[in-house]
Amino acid sequence: MENVLEIRKLNKRYKGFSLSDVDITLPSGSIMGFIGENGAGKTTTIKLILNLLHRDSGEIKIFGKDNIRNEKEIKEEIGVVFDECNFPDTMKISEISRVMGHIYSKWDDNTFGRYADKFSLPANKEIKEFSRGMKMKLSIAAAMSHGARLLILDEATSGLDPVVRDEILDIFLEFIQDERNAVFVSTHILSDIEKVADYITFIHKGRIKFSQPKDELLENYGILKCSYSEFDAVDKSAVKGYRKNDFGVEALVLRDQIRGYKTIDHATLEDIMLFTVRGDQQ
Repeated sequence: MENVLEIRKLNKRYKGFSLSDVDITLPSGSIMGFIGENGAGKTTTIKLILNLLHRDSGEIKIFGKDNIRNEKEIKEEIGVVFDECNFPDTMKISEISRVMGHIYSKWDDNTFGRYADKFSLPANKEIKEFSRGMKMKLSIAAAMSHGARLLILDEATSGLDPVVRDEILDIFLEFIQDERNAVFVSTHILSDIEKVADYITFIHKGRIKFSQPKDELLENYGILKCSYSEFDAVDKSAVKGYRKNDFGVEALVLRDQIRGYKTIDHATLEDIMLFTVRGDQQ
């Protein structure tokens, strides 16, 4: 299995913010959820992947090729969707297809038409008449109609209703059935990512806190609820974050390092993220 995306020791510095030594590996045939709070560095990382920003140091390879030296050929095989539709408001479906055919050498009118039908996009309306959900479906249809092997999405599903989001998640799962393909999706909607992602990468204040298989992550972590005295006896190397309240302590723990407790609750991605960011640290 080849890696569609490899990032090594990536750095970008601004006044007041630094992206520091970012390492990410995305294998083909998989979906990676890229999570983190606002301002953590998600969009900066995506712009560096797309060479929309100049990196200070580090390496980014897409399909095994350097993203700067081989930018043109790489971008032929990348579909990108941001949180806003970037097509002019006065365009219609047929006009978009003609324009995109001049941009991408592998643009396929039939594929675009099939996705437009699948998403029930109106052929005779201008984009300014589309709902937000329809605009996002349009952007995704365009991203998937030129033979892309890698889809990159930055908060593309935020603000959409659950039915539309679920439909889009199904499209991602269908896309990676061709095991040459992969999806890299940044989102705040952790429940969506928990449904479909194979890998989770969590960035906090410009640094990667973890990047690992989702199933392994959810299996390794749990939520321990106990009294103050019980918590004092816990091996603190197993505690990744905790919160004290009037009734005792809730702690994010590594399951295999905790012994003697009958109940360790399932930890969601949201639990892991919140305890890591906001829980008291040892």
